[in-house]
Amino acid sequence: MEAVIFDFDYTLADSSPGVIECVNFAFGRLGLRPASPESIRKTIGTSLSKTLESLAGPEHAALSDEFFRLFVQRADEVMVESTTLFDRVPDAVRELKSLGLSLGIVSSKYRRRIEVTLGAADLLECFDVIVGGEDVQEIKPSPVGLRRAIERLGRSVDAALYVGDSTTDAETAMRARVRFVAVLSGVTPKEEFVPFPVEAVLADVSELPQCLAR
Repeated sequence: MEAVIFDFDYTLADSSPGVIECVNFAFGRLGLRPASPESIRKTIGTSLSKTLESLAGPEHAALSDEFFRLFVQRADEVMVESTTLFDRVPDAVRELKSLGLSLGIVSSKYRRRIEVTLGAADLLECFDVIVGGEDVQEIKPSPVGLRRAIERLGRSVDAALYVGDSTTDAETAMRARVRFVAVLSGVTPKEEFVPFPVEAVLADVSELPQCLAR
């Protein structure tokens, strides 16, 4: 193992307060009924077009572009301040880095937001590559972002591991032919990972260094 690449939301950090705010801000401007926090949390990590259809119904798919614009508008105002790293993430990241591993992030979240959050925790320099939603034309579960990160690290897919909290992450790894470790720090229960090739299912990222040492 030479490289560990992470998803961001619900894997390294919790941005759900910001996402809930942005979704319902956009819904309000579009004249749609507010969605419940629980239902919004289940959409985190998917594309905004899928979020809109899941929460408002496919009959509103034509509003996708305006929903995207309004979501991003509000996210520019609140998302960074509403995102917090999970408590054990800094120590786990530094421990993995001390093992000589290359570290990266592949997320549908904008890279610039991720960088601000990591910088505030003095973790940005631990990551050798970050591929965000603005860096690819096809977001997850397309394997494009994950493959790009591995290429930029100068590693092979056989020497890389992807870590994520959702079945979208699991499918991304499968399509990229990269090994996958699931963490249960999000809203996806363990049983939903059964259809996918998974190396391990961990409570959270803090268990990863010990898992890799086995």
